[in-house]
Amino acid sequence: MRSDVNSGMFFSNLVMFFVILTAGTVLFNAGVKNIDTVEQAAKALKPLAGNLSYVLFAVGVIGTGFLAIPVLAGCLSYILAETFNFPMGLDKKFNQARPFYGVVIVSLLAGLCMQLFGLSPVKALLYTAILYGVTAPVMVAVILHIGNNKTIMGEHTNSRFSNILGFLTLILMTAAAVALVWFQF
Repeated sequence: MRSDVNSGMFFSNLVMFFVILTAGTVLFNAGVKNIDTVEQAAKALKPLAGNLSYVLFAVGVIGTGFLAIPVLAGCLSYILAETFNFPMGLDKKFNQARPFYGVVIVSLLAGLCMQLFGLSPVKALLYTAILYGVTAPVMVAVILHIGNNKTIMGEHTNSRFSNILGFLTLILMTAAAVALVWFQF
């Protein structure tokens, strides 16, 4: 399980790095500094992908949506179910976990209705990323605290190596969050 998690984290971060690098290089060289629509993003990638940029971008967006939308709706459902202690689980039938499935349905409908209400999905992603970037250092600090608490973790507290990596991550993410806020204003 450990090697599966480690290899999954490594490859997901490797892919993320190259997506950021490629998009940044292509968009910067094309002079694109502001993207408000998915169509603008596809056009901006034309120097890299040629005439198939729309097709490649559409396949990527649709594939990402198929992967992310159910996961995000499910995560929100689990968070609310654990917070308010109502029956939960995708293994349960609708009648056994109505509030859980209700959150899934409302989340999916809210995502689908964004465009109808004039909300830009690209801007929503940008603001979500900013929110995650600002709150991530707090979450890392909480996870480090829990991971080092013997009352909670017992004999399975963080190793010295995990703490070093955790605190380096905390410092870097805090610096990145401060820089993000600084450069936004």
